[in-house]
Amino acid sequence: MSAPTPVVPIILSGGFGTRLWPASRKRRPKHLLPLRDERTMFRITLERTRGLAGVAAPLIACNEDHRPGIQRDLHRAGYDDATIVLEPVGRNTAPAVAAAALHLAARHGEAVMLVLPADHVVADGEAFARAVSVAVPQAEKGRLVTFGIVPSFPATGYGYIQTGDRLTPSVRTVRRFVEKPRRSTAARYLRTGGYLWNSGMFVFTAAAVLEELERYAPTVLAACRQAVERAESRNGLILLDEEAFAGSPAISIDYAVMEKTTRAAVVPLDAGWSDVGDWAALWDLADHDADGNTIGGDVIAIGARNSLLRSTGRLLGVVGVEGLVVVEAADAVLVAARDRAQDVKALVERLQSEGRPEFDSDGSDWYSWGTAVTVSREAGVLIRRVTVDPGSEGTFGGDGTRHWVVARGRGRLSVGHSVRTLTAGDAARVPAGASARLTNLGTGPLELVLVQLEGADG
Repeated sequence: MSAPTPVVPIILSGGFGTRLWPASRKRRPKHLLPLRDERTMFRITLERTRGLAGVAAPLIACNEDHRPGIQRDLHRAGYDDATIVLEPVGRNTAPAVAAAALHLAARHGEAVMLVLPADHVVADGEAFARAVSVAVPQAEKGRLVTFGIVPSFPATGYGYIQTGDRLTPSVRTVRRFVEKPRRSTAARYLRTGGYLWNSGMFVFTAAAVLEELERYAPTVLAACRQAVERAESRNGLILLDEEAFAGSPAISIDYAVMEKTTRAAVVPLDAGWSDVGDWAALWDLADHDADGNTIGGDVIAIGARNSLLRSTGRLLGVVGVEGLVVVEAADAVLVAARDRAQDVKALVERLQSEGRPEFDSDGSDWYSWGTAVTVSREAGVLIRRVTVDPGSEGTFGGDGTRHWVVARGRGRLSVGHSVRTLTAGDAARVPAGASARLTNLGTGPLELVLVQLEGADG
């Protein structure tokens, strides 16, 4: 008896979610944010695949900016055997899927790909697992299967799938994909039935999707084949060749293949799905107080109604407002009407066009070992709050003298041949130009304050 075909989760981790600014930034995207609980959206997506029948180690498609945060989450969730495919430039989902399929075909010979965006919410994990178990046999027969979300309201922010003939009690062919409709059209779809929201989640074999890419998007496949053939492999990372990958058209797998193939099938999914596309969507998903507010962080609200109020640090005071989104970040504050939440994208586009630093980052840097947050930077003095995860080790360099103070935890500081154990309240000085290695020796986070005198030996 032959071994069962492995089901490989392909987690698409590109983009950054412009409509969730200022929480989401280019260097710290939506899927690496803990929007619903202490776990990031990416980690929740990873854990959703745990326990699926025949599931193998995941493959993650991401870019270099996001790699450290991805690696940190993989380690925390126990997925150290995952493969990361690094995209040197953004080219949308079709090239990402093509590169993943080519890698899997070479590695496994055959594999079922469970393609999932990293930043979606699926509230009912059991319903999701049942839908996957229905989709996999169809994929093994050569079908390209998508999950269609059973609509709960006439949404205008999603594309739709019109269902066709019944293949099994739980699977239908796809008659057509429909662009985001007007509200009146969406309402008609809801009344008549036979239409599902396009989720952007797929199940197909590597062989099947490569065949359809060859048929409908040969330039994408050719560029990705070269990028994979010329790729460098290092410590679980697949570094795609930049010149070859950049030669691919930037196109989604929906446009490149799914809307054209005659092999598409759809599994209806009713599992509390959302793509968390903006702050209004997050308000819809969240718990509300008696006044309809969803509140996160240090917030005092008086007479506020039906609003999303979120602080990441400073006290946020709100009085007598209704239907607002107010989000406080380290370097910016967003105030928007909740029914205009989609227009936050225009604000972010302006930040980008003006070259504002708030487009890229809020001063937080994520690494595979932990985080470093800039508290202050002025007059040649840099102050950062550094957290090293349990069992992790970070290396630090710099031109200026560094003064470390341990706020919490127990760690080991190694500078050259000097090794010292530090606990809460201890301080250490690292001279300019020296490399320092910090190891967390405890079971909780190692938290430190770094004061760096830039360009000085003080």
